[in-house]
Amino acid sequence: MNEIKWGIIGCGDVTEVKSGPAFNKIANSKLVAVMRRDAAKAEDYAKRHGVPKWYSNAADLINDPEVNAIYIATPPLQHEEYTIAALSAGKPVYVEKPMALDGAAALRMAVAAKNTGVKLVVAHYRRAQPLFLKIKSLLEEKAIGDVRFVTLKMLQPAASNVIANSEENWRINPAISGGGLFHDLAPHQLDLMLYYFGKALKFQGIASKKDHASPVDDLVTGQILFEKGITFSGTWCFAVPKNETADCCEIIGSKGKISFAVFGQSIKLDVDGATETIDFEPLQHVEQPMIEKVVAYFRGEDTNPCSAEVALETMKIMDSFTAS
Repeated sequence: MNEIKWGIIGCGDVTEVKSGPAFNKIANSKLVAVMRRDAAKAEDYAKRHGVPKWYSNAADLINDPEVNAIYIATPPLQHEEYTIAALSAGKPVYVEKPMALDGAAALRMAVAAKNTGVKLVVAHYRRAQPLFLKIKSLLEEKAIGDVRFVTLKMLQPAASNVIANSEENWRINPAISGGGLFHDLAPHQLDLMLYYFGKALKFQGIASKKDHASPVDDLVTGQILFEKGITFSGTWCFAVPKNETADCCEIIGSKGKISFAVFGQSIKLDVDGATETIDFEPLQHVEQPMIEKVVAYFRGEDTNPCSAEVALETMKIMDSFTAS
């Protein structure tokens, strides 16, 4: 593939700024078609973003001979169907997180990629951003010594500005999202833990409902044992008062700790009593660094930045945490 000519399935809010414009800002990449079931909205998106073609049927976009790569940005319910359809048509796929409704669906997608031999990347895009790459380099340099354990707190009120806007609040409809807000935000956090610490040897968790008016569990806790004996403990609650909001991950080592917000712009490094804060500029399009890596992979110039097999491990951990 010389130029990657993208078609987007599901041109909703997440594609307006986070991802969509980036496809035309990367060398050897071009957005040529979009699809949304609402034809008027698909046409409007195409006109506003200068996209030549628009569709209201996913099969029509997948079978467009000009489109040679597919970005799937629908809610998780449709990820499996559209991914397998695109792979079967010989079109490589970049699919949003979470990979699917659950681990079973994610496994079927991974098997389809293996059986067809067509490339599949999952959009755990934080692993390509400068802030999280810096944390990885600090860990590899042993800036805080040997890692002992990791703690994470994600505490938000039910109406949180961390959650992407959408016309329909599908994120708290488990038939569409797979669960509640945990399923929308935790994939980023858990993927980073796998990215930093390798294979998860054991994992377990508890999920419960604190706001009984909610259709989904809004409190999730979980623990992971990684290779080299590193342990992770996480708490996600989406039923706290506004003044108790928190987004904090701490990696504790033998010489100090690294603290950061997964949805923030800085790293705090504490070593031997000295504190350093490393700030990063907000990215205009948060997925652009990852999309650059996907384009390079699809062109045969680099390795897969987040394979189906890697993303499947995140889905298994999420299933384990919410099985109760």
